[in-house]
Amino acid sequence: MHGGVLRRKSGDIRAVDGVSFTVEPGQTVGLVGESGSGKTTVGRTILKLIPATSGAVTFNGRDILPLSEREFRPMRREMQMIFQDPFGSLNPRFTIAEIVSEALEIHFARMSRSDRRDRVAELLRLVGLSPEMMARYPHEFSGGQRQRIGIARALAVEPQFIICDEPVSALDVSVQAQIVNLLQDLQEQLGIAYLFIAHDLAVVEHISDHVLVMHHGKIVESATAEEIYHNPQDSYTKALLAAVPQLT
Repeated sequence: MHGGVLRRKSGDIRAVDGVSFTVEPGQTVGLVGESGSGKTTVGRTILKLIPATSGAVTFNGRDILPLSEREFRPMRREMQMIFQDPFGSLNPRFTIAEIVSEALEIHFARMSRSDRRDRVAELLRLVGLSPEMMARYPHEFSGGQRQRIGIARALAVEPQFIICDEPVSALDVSVQAQIVNLLQDLQEQLGIAYLFIAHDLAVVEHISDHVLVMHHGKIVESATAEEIYHNPQDSYTKALLAAVPQLT
């Protein structure tokens, strides 16, 4: 952290410390905690969007943290992200076809324009949208539709692993269920692994195989979804569960 008029270094803040976990192929690991707990920092550090001061991120047996951007670029195909804000993460000046095909132009430079268009159409169908929508702009879609576009963009380069950074928190409850079900269907079809970041324990329980509970930058509990929800051990986990609305 830097402070003061001259921006002298006044001390380091560890946003995340001692976090260690594994996401197996085709598995969903839920990372849950309140705002400011460090969840998003973990996700962005994995993708090298935030520099790590120490530690390792191993993907397919290789530590990616020491890699230069040039060395890491081919691996970005395998690791994608779905963002929290389905509107803010989409360029309002681009059509849906341009948004979804952007990664194809970067990672499949030899793909023809016609093939890219066909691939965009395929992806839109995959996420439950009509290919006829590809000429439209983000503002012409609902929040749920925009998140489907974000999912299509993440899938464009056929990744093995996707970080879902609070992908339903900005959506209505009814739409949240649709997006979570879509992510599960896509996982079954494509074998993708997810790190599903959220503060809503009910959503995490529904989609996750394993759950990590994060508090003040540390993992305070790690267990299967069933164990977390039926036999929580940490007091913070119990407090989070107590805050989940119950149907009466």
